Amino acid sequence: MKKNKVITAAEAIALIRNGDVLTTTGFVQSCIPEALHAALEARYVETRAPRDLTLIMTAGAGDSKGLGTGRLHHEGLLRRVIAANFGRMPKVAKAAQENRILGYNLPQGVISQLYRACAAGQPGLFSKVGLKTYVDPRHGGAKVNAVTTDDIVKLVEVDGEEWLFYTATKIDVAFIRGTSADPSGNISFEKEALTLDCLAQAMAARNNGGIVVAQVERIVDDGFLLPKDVRVPGILVDCVVLAEPEMHRMNYGVQHDAALAGQIRVPVAGMKKMPLDARKIIARRAAFELPPNGVVNLGVGAPEGIAAVANEEKVTPYITLTTEAGAVGGVLASGSSFGAATNADCVIDQNQMFDFYDGGGLDMTCLGMAECDRHGNVNTSAFGGKLNGCGGFINISQNARSVVFAGTFTVGGLEIAIEDGQVRIVQEGRGRKFLEAVEQTTFSGTYARERSQPVIYVTERCVFQLTDKGLELIEVAPGIDIERDILPHMDFRPIVNQPVPMDSRIFRDEPMELLSDLLNLDLKDRVSYDAERNLLFVNLEGWYCRVKTDMDELRMTIVEACRKAGQRVNSVVNHDGFRINESLYDDYAGMIQYLQANYYATTTRYATSAFLRLKMEEALNRRGLAPHVFERKEDAQAFLGVADKKARKMISPAIVSAA
Repeated sequence: MKKNKVITAAEAIALIRNGDVLTTTGFVQSCIPEALHAALEARYVETRAPRDLTLIMTAGAGDSKGLGTGRLHHEGLLRRVIAANFGRMPKVAKAAQENRILGYNLPQGVISQLYRACAAGQPGLFSKVGLKTYVDPRHGGAKVNAVTTDDIVKLVEVDGEEWLFYTATKIDVAFIRGTSADPSGNISFEKEALTLDCLAQAMAARNNGGIVVAQVERIVDDGFLLPKDVRVPGILVDCVVLAEPEMHRMNYGVQHDAALAGQIRVPVAGMKKMPLDARKIIARRAAFELPPNGVVNLGVGAPEGIAAVANEEKVTPYITLTTEAGAVGGVLASGSSFGAATNADCVIDQNQMFDFYDGGGLDMTCLGMAECDRHGNVNTSAFGGKLNGCGGFINISQNARSVVFAGTFTVGGLEIAIEDGQVRIVQEGRGRKFLEAVEQTTFSGTYARERSQPVIYVTERCVFQLTDKGLELIEVAPGIDIERDILPHMDFRPIVNQPVPMDSRIFRDEPMELLSDLLNLDLKDRVSYDAERNLLFVNLEGWYCRVKTDMDELRMTIVEACRKAGQRVNSVVNHDGFRINESLYDDYAGMIQYLQANYYATTTRYATSAFLRLKMEEALNRRGLAPHVFERKEDAQAFLGVADKKARKMISPAIVSAA
């Protein structure tokens, strides 16, 4: 006869033994099996058992005030914690900081993928995620305190490359959560915002001879669930617990939202417009980095504002926003619903999303920053006496094709005013973010430079860029004085080499026409030909080449102008304020090589940025091309004159300046 697997929460918790390894699901405030956490807490408070558990979890699962895994803080209940986030369970974090429990802070994606390794009976996971951060054994090995001594992260070499090997911890008990269950334990997720790692967690426990407890909100008859709706089959589930509605909220702020669950689609055109404040300035400037037709991840905090700006500027259809929790497309949710999305295209398992991220699928990410130093290192995991944890930050920041860190310049009481398109610091923040050295390295600027990963740091008053020599100040907001408002509030002096003003549109409370920039609608206006002088002028001042398609559009625009000329042309290119994705320099040199071979008689270019000139010269030299990249337009003009006497007679300073 078939066994009915539906039991009470107390009966399920009674199956857990002292010393067991427990994993639980949940993402921030969503999809948390609250009834199971509450039952475990209640049994321990009453009986002092089970005790000395190891808790393994990916993202933080709680409200930071005692719910979720925060319920498991009682002395003796936990002996060890392996987690990506400690901030959602502050009393547990405090126990770790006080050396009362063992603790490891691993990257969220690594823990997520380790469930699969456990399920497959593998000893662990090879990954480059975490190299040269605090996770690297050379910098602490992810241990959060002095009493934690066992190494679960090892540095290894494979074919001459450095890798990290993460040891898998076998799982005895898995808490998962779904919507519906039949008596056989088949679980569906129709009203859940996310599926997370429930399948992999259940398989990991089941294949280790452990138990799987599923919390659901309703019980259905056998045969009611369609096969493709079942996300966790009953062969993996030992116990089903029916939760009361209050213990099965979609998240702590929402009982249920059908749009977040993907059951319906709703209009989003009426999304509330953000006020023009520091947060919106940061989001607006970061939005200029959005790659057209690209895949993007946004972190919590200041980066969340980019979704609202993108909607306001009507660019949402041209980018795909994702969350590490598994949501693809739609409008990303914030607040208690962070991690989910309204009108998502699909929701995949969390470990699959990290496979995509780790493999380089992200075109851009925008993440917050708590601390930053002169080398471009960023700390978000342990600062100000708090053990917060890295979450998915390391996976995402290390593997995205371009990275934007976003946050206010100082913290704690910062007040600004925006008056007539200018920024005024009304009250400076009490705490500095730009320090001589970060307390803990969650993102390695050194490793990013080794891999030529483009990184910028956006604040409400200025923008920095990561260069081979460290942090360089590249943009300053109107109304901000470098000597008064920037340098005195940093522990180090950044490279300052002719920074340009931040785009003035950012500071006006009106649409920025961002869509025109992202789709390169003004490219044709940047290329002009003077037939009388046989000169092609390419004005790339302030233009940003984000992705290869941007370059393709530029090439086609130049080729079209050259074909109309009907002869080889002499070209002058203005690169002042021009920016290019670090990974595209060689492609850009290839475009120049193609144009020189087919359309140019002579060509010269100029840029005031020494960094840009150096990178372009390196890329052109690698292709055997003479660089001809000058600092001033006058030098470019002189070169063109020597190269072609006819061009020397025809060119004028006004023309070069216009270029």
